[in-house]
Amino acid sequence: MNMPQKSIQYEKYEFKKWKAFDAETIVEAPVSLTVNGEVWLTFMCTPVNLEALAVGFLYNEGIIEKMSEVEDARVCEHGDNIDVWLNHEAKQPTSWRRTSGCTGGVTAVDLLAKPNVSLNGNNLKVQPEAVGHLVEMLFEAQSLYRKTGGVHTSALCDGEKILVSAEDIGRHNTLDKIAGLCLMNGIWPEVRILITTGRISSEMLQKAAQLNAPILISRTSPSSLSIEMAERYGITLIGYARKHRFNVYSNTQRVRL
Repeated sequence: MNMPQKSIQYEKYEFKKWKAFDAETIVEAPVSLTVNGEVWLTFMCTPVNLEALAVGFLYNEGIIEKMSEVEDARVCEHGDNIDVWLNHEAKQPTSWRRTSGCTGGVTAVDLLAKPNVSLNGNNLKVQPEAVGHLVEMLFEAQSLYRKTGGVHTSALCDGEKILVSAEDIGRHNTLDKIAGLCLMNGIWPEVRILITTGRISSEMLQKAAQLNAPILISRTSPSSLSIEMAERYGITLIGYARKHRFNVYSNTQRVRL
């Protein structure tokens, strides 16, 4: 079974001196996705929660809507393929588009099309002071990051506690893993807030919309397209979130109390 981290050795130069160190680094591995016996694509990912990655990816791409459609999802013996069997036919998209996701994400979703999800009617409110607290809870969930660094973390929160968290070298993979873990464990809270360490690009915004999360919080910046999409979807998009400050790029009413 593949591990999410790998032992390495490196040398550090500092103040005109060299020193050798033993450490661990995050694993980046190619893992293929097979659906109903047909290879669809290859993820570049951190090999942990791989079943959730596959199930969540299919959900976020609109291939499945609920876990009852999945007959089986398992990682092969060598850990380089996730085999998913559905109880219905699934046609592979004719074209996958490379996204801006780190490690090279792919999607068949038309990110510029009219959204099928609208969260404009969601009346969720959070106190401004709560945003920093949510970011601190995200840090506490970063178990793999504390060992290796170089990994993104995302979490689903109900406003008070983290329900599901996922880590991966690709920020887009973390949201697929979140979706998969929710489906596989029957976790669909009424209040859904997503927090992530990764930059909010268009595919991150689309995945948040698929999860029906009216608030998306990031430690870093959004892209111009993600801001436009957040306005269309009715999502409150928060960036550069720290303990005592953050920026709101869309639908400020949920935090401007």
